[in-house]
This record gives sequence, structure tokens and C-alpha cells, in this order.
Amino acid sequence: MNYNLAQPFYESACRLPDRRAIYTDGNALSYRDALQRVRTVAGWLSSQGNVPKRVGILASRSAEACIGILAAAWIGATYVPVNLALPEFGLLEILKRSSIDALIADEEGSRLLSPSLLAACPPMVLAHRKHTSASSSGLVADYSDLTEAPAITTPRPMESSAPGYILFTSGSTGVPKGVIIPVGAVDHLLRVLDSSHALRPDDRVGETAATTFDISVYNMFATWRAGAALHILSARQMMLPSRFIREHQLTVWFSVPSVATLMARMKLLHPETFPTLRQTFFCGEPLLGKVAEEWQKAAPASTIINMYGPTEATVMCTGEDFSPTCAMTRDIVAIGRPFSGMKAAIATPELKWARDGENGELLLCGPQLALGYLDDPEKTRSSFVEIDGDRWYRTGDLSRRDSDGVFHYLGRLDNQVKVLGYRVELEDIECHLRAVTGCEWLAVIPWPILDGSALGLVAFIAGFEGTAEEARAAMKKRLPLYMVPAAIYSLAQLPMNGNGKVDRKALASLAASSHPHHQTEHRSAATSVATHANEGAPPQRSTKECSAKSSEV
Repeated sequence: MNYNLAQPFYESACRLPDRRAIYTDGNALSYRDALQRVRTVAGWLSSQGNVPKRVGILASRSAEACIGILAAAWIGATYVPVNLALPEFGLLEILKRSSIDALIADEEGSRLLSPSLLAACPPMVLAHRKHTSASSSGLVADYSDLTEAPAITTPRPMESSAPGYILFTSGSTGVPKGVIIPVGAVDHLLRVLDSSHALRPDDRVGETAATTFDISVYNMFATWRAGAALHILSARQMMLPSRFIREHQLTVWFSVPSVATLMARMKLLHPETFPTLRQTFFCGEPLLGKVAEEWQKAAPASTIINMYGPTEATVMCTGEDFSPTCAMTRDIVAIGRPFSGMKAAIATPELKWARDGENGELLLCGPQLALGYLDDPEKTRSSFVEIDGDRWYRTGDLSRRDSDGVFHYLGRLDNQVKVLGYRVELEDIECHLRAVTGCEWLAVIPWPILDGSALGLVAFIAGFEGTAEEARAAMKKRLPLYMVPAAIYSLAQLPMNGNGKVDRKALASLAASSHPHHQTEHRSAATSVATHANEGAPPQRSTKECSAKSSEV
């Protein structure tokens, strides 16, 4: 099968040239205008003799990011989004590892093009020259220099197994992993959701994600496939997205649940706040039932679908429609059933299939799986395994399938930590902490870590008005002592990373900065905790329980 990620966009532009394709920063592009720009950039990419095989996109939340992605796909190349938030060292690492043949930058990306970064760039760089290093401006082609080159008038067909994009995700070794997604995987995703949750030409879809987060893949290509309008929220607008949804009368919303949790906590989800929304997708984090209920009241005309899928399975591959009676575990909405054509299963540590109701690792199989990791065959072999003749991806997620065939997300296997020798699931503690505090937005982390082992737990809660002593006393009535956080911090809001998820690394840094000598002190306290944990007696504590309020992290 031949397919090109830009083909549905091209067909929509031919069918609906006057409809809005992209809206950002007060500026709108029709399909006709967007098509002209895509062809122009595609012409530039193909005008240098050897057509690039990989095109870096140093751009995000902009029309130029969209145009660059479509132009790369148009010529049959793989697009590689580069995270604008990376320091120069990180940018250099991505440029080195990705082996891109060309780079496209928007205004923000152009400002990052220092002399050292330009020296590491491929020969073809398209950017805003005035924003780059003046001494190196000759190395850059400016947008104003481009003229439409009709050499490639339609998108080049690609084999379904050809790489469509490469997303770099954080690796456990500190080296980013490049996940290679074939174009056929994206096509399968879009076709499956077209059959169940199709977008329409009159839809206005909110783009909540940076190009380095794969939610953007669905938002972009599903929108343009339908001939709908993609409304891009800037990073600033994402701080208060409820206003954007109302002002632009969005009909489709897709984000991580943390965005909804923050709006709920800020009392922004009033009944019928979002009357125009007809479809809401959540993915990337556990969706709390209480938050989904509040969103449903705010958007009464919207269906709410809790999606699940790692980057290695192309955005999302299972789903559960939310309702008051839908399946839940720990007040977390189930991740549902696999999409048509995809398979999901629960495996034991020995990679044997678990029984229904038994916890284990979630494995995925089907046409949406990644090709593997860029230049890392060992990692690819360990993560993509063959079982009974099928290729499965090991997600590293703890899950369970119930007797109705519905899958439930229980947390990360690497969130199943040992504290003083006891195995602990962080999500389990978070569930109890929500119950005793009445706060939805919180996180528990293992801390401090000594010689690779956790000596205790620390909790962070957004907007907690009680005291640490009260919360800990209530937790002691529910859990063994070793599962009760030694310190509880109340923050104005939890720190989030570039994908809108809770940034647990930032929380660990905050814990360390709050108690610079805490690790040594906790070693002695740990002995007492271990001694009395099974007896339920309180340990002799030398650590300070803290409810330090902060407006920012």
C-alpha cells in the first residue's frame, strides 16, 4: 500500500480550498494558502539535487511548524520534531543522533540558531535569517527568498513501512530514544478513529500539544484529513485554555488529563462552560473519574473518550467512552479495549499470558507499532518481542484485563518501587491520599534515594489547605506505615513538563532543595521505620513534616 501523510491534506485543499486549515496567533490560513506554502517549501527541499530523507522541524505551535511537517511529508521524507525547550547541549545531541538532511525553523526556533548550533546543522536550513546569528546568516535560507517550485505538484507515494516521523523521548540512560513510526501506522490510526469518532469539515480542533508530543500527530492529520480547522494554542494560551475553547468555539478537544484537572481545581468547569464541544479525547495520563464528571458537566454535548497509547504504538491504541457507569479502578477511568486491528494482552514477568483479573505488564500488537528505535537494535530487540509468531511491544505499564475484556491502567512498572524492602505502588498511595485530602491534583514520589533504593516517600498536593499531620494521621488508618509519606508539601500548582504531564523530576529536585541534609537524616529514621512498620508503631522521626505553600516551583 502506498500512502503519504500529506495526501489527505492535499485532497482536502482540492475539495475545500476556502475553508480554514490553520489558525494561530490571530492569523488564519485557508487550505488554498496553506497548500501554496507547502508546495513552496517542498520545492525548496527538493531543489538542491538530493532530496532530503529526514527533515528536522525546529518549530512548534506555529503555522510554519505545520507547513514544514507537511512539506517534509510531501517530498516523501521523514519529519523529526526538535524540542525547543532543550538547552543547546540537548539540541546538539538531537541534531547529531537524528542525521537530518535539512532543518526548518520558525521564529522561535530561529532564535536558537547560535553559531555552534548552525555549525552542527545540515547544509539546508530554512529559517528567519534576521533572528539567527548575524555572523552565520549566510548559511540560512530565508522564507522571503523562496519562490514556488512546481517540481512536485502532489505528495510522493510512500510504502506503508516507510518512516513517517521520528519522535525523541527521554531514555533511562539519559540519552534520548528516537522512536520511528511508519506512515502506515498513522494511516491505520486515522482510519480506525474515522469509523468511530470521525471529525467533520466544520470542526474546530484545538492543538494543545507541541510537535514533539505525539498527541499533535492525531490533532494535525485527523483535522486536515477531515478538511477541518486546526486552532493552535500558544504556550501562554495553554495556561488558561478554557478561555480559548469558548472564544474560538472549539468542537474537538484533545489533551492530557492534567489540563482538565487544573481547570477543575481553578473552579473553571462550571455547567455548560463549553457548549460547543462535541468530542473530547484524553490521553497520556490516568483520567480521574471525578475530573471526567466535571468536564462532562462543563461540556454536556461532548462525548469523552479516555485513550491510551505509548509513543511506540502511534499516539493511542485503546479507548473507553466515559459514562457514570463505565469501568474504573481507584477512581481512574479504564483504558478500555484495543482498537480494531490492534491486540492487547497482560503478561507475567516470564512473558506468559496472565489470566483475567491478574496484574501484569501490558503488551501491544498490531499495525500501529513503531519500527523500533533509531540506531539502537539492542533496545529494539528488548522492547519489541516475538511471542507465538506475533511481534509485541512491551509497554512497561502495569495493567489488568477484567472479566468483560476491559483493560485497566494501574501505573508504571517502574513506579512499583521498593521502600525499605517493601514493594509499593505509587498510584495506590496517591488514590488513598486523594481520599483523605479531598484534593485531586497530587503526586507521590520515592525520596530520598540512597544507593539506588528509596528510604521513604514524599507527597506534593496542589492547593491542600489542611496540615501534614492531619493527612498523615488519616493515611496511617488506611495504610502500613512504610506507605505513608514522610513529608507532605502543598503547592499552588504542580510543575508540569513540556507535554503537560506532572514533572516528577522537578518534584524530586524540590524535595532535595527543601531538605538539603534530609538524606543523611532519613537514613537513621529509616531504621526505625523498618523496625516498627509491621507493628504499626510510629517511628522516631528526625525529618520535618512540611506543608510549605509556594506559588511556583
